[in-house]
Amino acid sequence: MKVILIYILATAFLAFSPTLSAQNAAPANSDSAEKSGWEVETWTIQTSIYTYHFDPDPDHVNDQNLIGIEAGFANRWLAGVAVFDNSFGQSSQLIFVGYHWPIYGSDYWYFKLMGGLLHGYKEPYEDKIPLNSLGVAPAIVPALGFKYKYFVSELNLGGLAVVTLNVGVRF
Repeated sequence: MKVILIYILATAFLAFSPTLSAQNAAPANSDSAEKSGWEVETWTIQTSIYTYHFDPDPDHVNDQNLIGIEAGFANRWLAGVAVFDNSFGQSSQLIFVGYHWPIYGSDYWYFKLMGGLLHGYKEPYEDKIPLNSLGVAPAIVPALGFKYKYFVSELNLGGLAVVTLNVGVRF
């Protein structure tokens, strides 16, 4: 079931991101066309403050100790890295790229979809995430976010297993 959900989210992301990017592209003769779409506009540093497992297990740890750094580009793409303790207390790392969309044109609310490579699920929990046979697995993380001035808050969904609340600062 998790693999099917990941496939659906990945397909939707690949299908809609070029369309949404084209809709938001600046006309060739505008002043903003001179600005590169791959210019870093913002940096965000986040940490997790709350974790909820949908199907609690006695082995689960609810303190992820997440520290994430993310670069936001002018064209709404993003890239980042996060280090954290996974649901079983093992040190883990995620490198990712993603895209964010404002919700109904809001300056504050947004939806973000990130995809990347996840490392850190080791014995005896290596089978808790799909496709982890080499110790590195693909990951897709949808997020609902709120930003105001320098403050950022996000709800991140980890598969069908967990949701985390992250807070951070943008600069």
